[in-house]
Amino acid sequence: MADTAGLPPGVSVFERGWLSANNVLFVGRDDAALVDTGYASHSAQTLALVRKALAGRPLDLVLNTHLHSDHCGGNAVLQAAYPEARTLIPPGQAEQVRNWDPIALTYEPTGQSCPRFRVDGLLQPGDELALANRGWQVHASPGHDPHSVILFEPMSRTLLSADSLWQNGFGVVFPELEGIAAFGEVAGTLDRIEQLDPVIVVPGHGSVFSGRPEVAAALARARSRLAGFVQDPARHAVHAAKVLLKFRLLEVQRTAQADLLDWACRTHYFSMVAERYFGNLEVTSWVRHLIDELVRSKAAELDGEFVVNA
Repeated sequence: MADTAGLPPGVSVFERGWLSANNVLFVGRDDAALVDTGYASHSAQTLALVRKALAGRPLDLVLNTHLHSDHCGGNAVLQAAYPEARTLIPPGQAEQVRNWDPIALTYEPTGQSCPRFRVDGLLQPGDELALANRGWQVHASPGHDPHSVILFEPMSRTLLSADSLWQNGFGVVFPELEGIAAFGEVAGTLDRIEQLDPVIVVPGHGSVFSGRPEVAAALARARSRLAGFVQDPARHAVHAAKVLLKFRLLEVQRTAQADLLDWACRTHYFSMVAERYFGNLEVTSWVRHLIDELVRSKAAELDGEFVVNA
């Protein structure tokens, strides 16, 4: 659990690393809520963390900032354990969840897992939620994901920024990989965060950071990174492909290089990115080059015929 100093009373952060998004638990007088539930392979650990923290109290709400697999992969397990808990998601994909379309929800195209879960209501931008006895504003934060939202508590100036702002950047801009212009939406979301003037930021990944100078520095780093991607979109595409490979390594930890290549060639996003940004580039050789780059950057290691997460 992250240090809760400075956070509003009743708010705890389970810092989970990069395979699973951070989980934020709200415990108030009358109810309890969890924002984001991690990746499917960590769902048992997510449930254990929640049960320990609640100490017998029920969980009343599950909230997802967006529906990428590392933010909602634990929904199904939590719904089974707490069947009375309502699950709220951002607008835009409710029908895809109700009809369970893993292609439209991008789980199959990215080669990731997410057990089916239900949706009970929407996190509408402009709404205010009572969480841990305080009012939290819901704000749209498109860019990384077109449907993403962030949550802001104005008294403490605490922001749950999801993947819209990390201490050193932001999440892959997935619409861009599909040929949908979204770098401008990233810029708009960063502007919106600056206007909110948070002094405590709970990112979707990484440690909580606080203080106006630190938040301003994080925004500056994010804008600098964005400017580089706008100038060279292919650089963003390569970054995204390496992120997907690293995510796979985080999940399996160790895999034969032939199996990793086979997985990448069966995962639609790799062929889509290769075709859109690099013409007739042969996917297998390109992915092998990406693996070599991960090894050179010490994000992975080679052990004979195996690729190992580092």
